[in-house]
Amino acid sequence: MQNKLEAFRKQLALREIDAALITNEKNIGYLCDFFYTDGFLYIDAENAFLVTDFRYIEEAQANAAKDFSCVMPKDRMAFLEEHNRKNKVRSVGFESTSLTVARYHRFQDALTASLIPMADLLTEMRAVKSAEEVAKIKTAQGIADRAFSHLLSVMQPSMTETEIALELSYFMQKNGASGNSFDIIAVSGDASALPHGKCRNQPLSAGFLTLDFGCIYENYCSDMTRTVVIGKADGEMKRLYRTVLEAQEAALCFLKEGVSCAAADKVARDIIEGGGYHGAFGHSLGHGVGLDIHESPSLSPVAAERILSEGNVVTVEPGIYLAGKYGCRIEDMGVILHDGFDNFTHSPKELIELF
Repeated sequence: MQNKLEAFRKQLALREIDAALITNEKNIGYLCDFFYTDGFLYIDAENAFLVTDFRYIEEAQANAAKDFSCVMPKDRMAFLEEHNRKNKVRSVGFESTSLTVARYHRFQDALTASLIPMADLLTEMRAVKSAEEVAKIKTAQGIADRAFSHLLSVMQPSMTETEIALELSYFMQKNGASGNSFDIIAVSGDASALPHGKCRNQPLSAGFLTLDFGCIYENYCSDMTRTVVIGKADGEMKRLYRTVLEAQEAALCFLKEGVSCAAADKVARDIIEGGGYHGAFGHSLGHGVGLDIHESPSLSPVAAERILSEGNVVTVEPGIYLAGKYGCRIEDMGVILHDGFDNFTHSPKELIELF
């Protein structure tokens, strides 16, 4: 199988770019298999340099992909300019969506080659996961699933939202995760109407409790949401929950290679709108997940031109939010297959009432 560096060089050649400067930390790790925080990659048709300093050089030499030469020049800009002159590099691609203006000007002032923006090159490469990447994401999601099961076994009505988040985080890191994928959401009562509400240091409120969390395993993220009820659900809460679940299950059945992201979103959105919850589903159906918690592709109503590919790892997370009252979201994640969707999330989705 063609490695990532070879695939990247092919894309550079197609765009007629002589060399590339990789400064985004996640993209650095993606290409060279070594994640670090001070330096960059410099890649042309024949050479691949991992540029760093004394703090990382030994680790880099031991762990980076063997296609990369690990160097720590005293003057990084002079090193690049000398290399470009010797190899007649006239154009250098840079990551225009993540490079700061100040850092861009430092490179621009130091290099005589033209700097060419390449916003989506690595974004699109990362959107299709290898079998190894899928395995890591699946492992991360397995840890999150177990954390949810653990939480249900230890939850007490006197716990605060903050304590709920800490319990999930502690369990995931104790069971193989290196950290959380994002700030855990644990919001109850009327705060569950806030899709990205912040945990409060107060006891759980009666009503819906939305739990949105995930972890990082070997640099790859997981993401899931379950909504449970603190106390008893009334008839309207049960109807709202059933509507969200029906929308999610319909979207999960629809997903496969070749369908558009907007069409997938519409499947779920039509069910929610048809259930009488007009305007209550205010975000996209889902998003890509990988080294970052939000990656390409986006299952968005405005992404009609974006077609799903085998190997895309995406979330499916419809929700209904009634301002000032309560909200509910159910989220699974998995990988797009040629003929369907391999769901990595196995936590139960029937309505759970606690205490």
